[in-house]
Amino acid sequence: MKAETSVLIHLLHSAAAATLATQSAQMPGYPHASILPFAPDAHHCPILLVSRLAEHTRNLQADSRASLLVTPPGSHNVLEEPRLTLIGDATPLDASPTLLARYLRYQPDARRYLELGDFSFFRLQPKRARYIGGFARMGWIDQAQWGEAAVLDPAAEQACCDELAATLPAHIRLLGLDCYGADLEQGGRRQRQPFPNAPIAAPDLRATAAQVLALLT
Repeated sequence: MKAETSVLIHLLHSAAAATLATQSAQMPGYPHASILPFAPDAHHCPILLVSRLAEHTRNLQADSRASLLVTPPGSHNVLEEPRLTLIGDATPLDASPTLLARYLRYQPDARRYLELGDFSFFRLQPKRARYIGGFARMGWIDQAQWGEAAVLDPAAEQACCDELAATLPAHIRLLGLDCYGADLEQGGRRQRQPFPNAPIAAPDLRATAAQVLALLT
């Protein structure tokens, strides 16, 4: 079975944190797992903010190979819930002002860590992804298929977010938009709102997002 890209994207965007597995520099040959907050970029690649002192950062500096396990927030029966493992290379990233603004929308607490000067960004570029949606529902997606996912221009995304955020009530915060859906925080909980008939073309995105968000207010 080949997994649908949109299903994987929705799961990735629904999570605020994930389990990162790196190659241990202290114990070569053994994996080192840690939990980290992240935010997806325009290409649906996880952006990680890591401390220079963290063990996983030292591991990535020695060996960029890593995997990231993503599960839905608030999972209880983990064997019945969908899960996604991204396998690829995590490399240092010089975040543009637009990407930095996007990351801080998703992870506003990161601002205080950035002020310390000890933290930097890494980007996980998936080479393969394994999706398990439940019993007998599983499959792989390769780098080429992942790369074919529709991408929204970051500057256009930020402008659209700024405009639509002003129309939402105070208890709903718009985190980000893409051609497949909208990411929100409501009552302190991350929510993913898929768009019907996705992927949505860039010229139609604002109108589609406005219709979906209007149902929440």
